[in-house]
Amino acid sequence: MTIKASSVPQQVIPLAIIFAAGITGLLVIRHFLVPDTFGEHGHYRADAVDEIAALPVSYAGYQACVDCHDDIFTAKQSSFHKGLSCETCHGPAGQHVEDQDKFKPAKPHGREFCILCHGYNVSRPSGFPQILPNMHNPGKACVGCHDPHKPTTPRPPGDCSACHAGIANQKAVSHHTDLQCNTCHEVPKDHITQPRLSRAEKPTSRDICGKCHGKDATGGIEEAPRIDMASHGGRYMCWDCHYPHDPEATK
Repeated sequence: MTIKASSVPQQVIPLAIIFAAGITGLLVIRHFLVPDTFGEHGHYRADAVDEIAALPVSYAGYQACVDCHDDIFTAKQSSFHKGLSCETCHGPAGQHVEDQDKFKPAKPHGREFCILCHGYNVSRPSGFPQILPNMHNPGKACVGCHDPHKPTTPRPPGDCSACHAGIANQKAVSHHTDLQCNTCHEVPKDHITQPRLSRAEKPTSRDICGKCHGKDATGGIEEAPRIDMASHGGRYMCWDCHYPHDPEATK
């Protein structure tokens, strides 16, 4: 059976040409541009493994440090810095491992390095040790008070603002500025020295607010707003509408 040219849709021939050109282009690209070892180990260039292995070693890994500094490593593993690699603070140690006398790792002594992690930043998790660099022992090196390999606080912080500076700054300009944190929070003694292991508790009922703001409350100051706890807010908790650290009244 002979197919007349006129019976073939006119779009087919241009599409066939484009398709053939595309296939030809891919074959040409594969031949000239795709590396010879591509695909030997999956969707990768096999020669890359040898090239990377030939590069000079910069980071030795903490295992190399343990061989000579096992006492420091043991102390660090029982501290808050146990998750940090030695080279996080001391820099690449590859050359030091090869020649300990010629190449010495860096020892940060200034304040700038520690502040990278411990300078106050509102985005960091609550309870993470943070300081206000201009106020916390200004001009003194951090290592003068803190052993970086076992950075236990030399003395417990005087108040909650040491770790919760953002909340403390907000509360300081609110109507709750004179309230101590343990007025509303149950703060175990160990929370000051081990905040991650001993957590401070948040209020779980409206009664804590009612002690000062209930219409028959005897606590708090005389000017504190008073409400009928039985009818005000219904089933909602007080902090669903009022932020406790800056408790502006809502309408």
